[in-house]
Amino acid sequence: MKKKIIVLCLCVFLLSGCTIVRIDTSSIDNIVDVVLSKDNTIYNRVGIGYKYYVPRGVTYIDSTGANDKLYSNGVYYYLYLDEVGYYYKVSQKYKEDDSKYYSRKLDNGYLEITKEQDKYLVEFVYNYAKIEALVPEDEINDVVLNASYILSTIKYNKDVIKLSLTDDFLQNQEEKYEEFTSKKESDSFLRYEEE
Repeated sequence: MKKKIIVLCLCVFLLSGCTIVRIDTSSIDNIVDVVLSKDNTIYNRVGIGYKYYVPRGVTYIDSTGANDKLYSNGVYYYLYLDEVGYYYKVSQKYKEDDSKYYSRKLDNGYLEITKEQDKYLVEFVYNYAKIEALVPEDEINDVVLNASYILSTIKYNKDVIKLSLTDDFLQNQEEKYEEFTSKKESDSFLRYEEE
C-alpha cells in the first residue's frame, strides 16, 4: 500500500510542475516575439518612478536620473527611460529601413541594428524606454535577448512621475551660512568694555 502511494505521489510530482520555455536564440525575430509576448511582472532594480528586471549575467553599473548603465560580457548597455513620454502617452513613429542590418517596427517601439565600422549599434525602443549597445556581430543575439527582458519588465509609477514633473520637485531651499559671523549683536558688550 505504501509503495502505491509513493509511486502515485511521484507520478503526480513529475507530471505536474513548471513549464520551461526554451527560446531559439538563433533568430532575432524569435527572441523578440517570445520574450515580448510574456507578461513579465518580476523586477530586481528600482529607480525613482520605475522598476525593471536585470537578467542573470547583466550587471548594473551606474544611474544618472532616468538613465542606467549596465554591463554584460564586455558590452555596455545604456538604458534611457522616457518618463515624460510614458506620462503623456506619446506614441513612437518608426519606419522600417531595409538598408540597415536589421530593422523592425514593434507595437510600442522598434528594434534597429546598424553596422558601425567593425561593430553593430543595437537600438531597441520598447515600453517608453531605449537600450543602446555597441557590440561585435557574435554578441547581437545575446544583447537583443537581454534587452528584451529588461524592456519588457519595465513598470512605471505614474504618481511618482507626475510628482517629478512638477517644477518644485526636490527643489532645495538654500540658506547662506557664514562661519565667523555671529547672529546676535554684541554691541552692549563692546559699549561696556569702552566705558
